[in-house]
Amino acid sequence: MPTYKYKREDGTTFEIKQSIKDDALDECPDTGQKVKRVISGGGGVVYKGDGFYVTDYKDSDRKEKRAKEKAQANGSSSSSNGTASKTEKAN
Repeated sequence: MPTYKYKREDGTTFEIKQSIKDDALDECPDTGQKVKRVISGGGGVVYKGDGFYVTDYKDSDRKEKRAKEKAQANGSSSSSNGTASKTEKAN
């Protein structure tokens, strides 16, 4: 459920959790003053390189695993080249 920020007539603000489907409040539930919803900057997600977010748990050796997998894939495809064709030509 999102948190919305409201500003009272006297200039003070408060936050309240509401469903997205709920209408905006017209008056403060505590004081009864008229309120307006304040558009906030959000800031819910902070991006930081390689597609990971600040809140995610990052596998520390992820890059090493990728490098090993690439090396194995490249090594296995190049080692089988050429040997079968030479033996076939000799027979």
